[in-house]
Amino acid sequence: MELNNVYIELCDKETEETLSKPDASFLSKPITYLKEHQNEFLYIESPSFETFKTDSLSLEVDDVFKTYMVLLGLKVQKKHASTIKSFLNENLHGGEIKNFSAMFSGDEGLWDLNIPIDMMEGFQETTIEETLSITSNFMTKLLSALEQNN
Repeated sequence: MELNNVYIELCDKETEETLSKPDASFLSKPITYLKEHQNEFLYIESPSFETFKTDSLSLEVDDVFKTYMVLLGLKVQKKHASTIKSFLNENLHGGEIKNFSAMFSGDEGLWDLNIPIDMMEGFQETTIEETLSITSNFMTKLLSALEQNN
């Protein structure tokens, strides 16, 4: 995935305070950075994310399940609830517990999605950039499923 005009913040999970604003080269770091700094999350904005109907996303390690998570706001209508939830259930692989959440926010008119990246097809603990690519592919497939069911 080619990211254009990327904006990055490393933030404290508890306070959401910005700890630093690294440049795009930070994305070549190993994704394990987040396991080594579990009190932090990575916030990323890029116009490139528009391809899967979001402006930004966050990456973090879940405090309970210790899985890598992507959190984003998906700009699609509420009527897509069953397709979104079915897609997540069918396309996340792994244990019995699929620790995702998908809730529609009427105020913002978008879906708040928390998805375990560990359960996405092809995920390996490589770079942050590669993790973003896996996430992008997954979201593109989700949007394709939404179009097919429309």
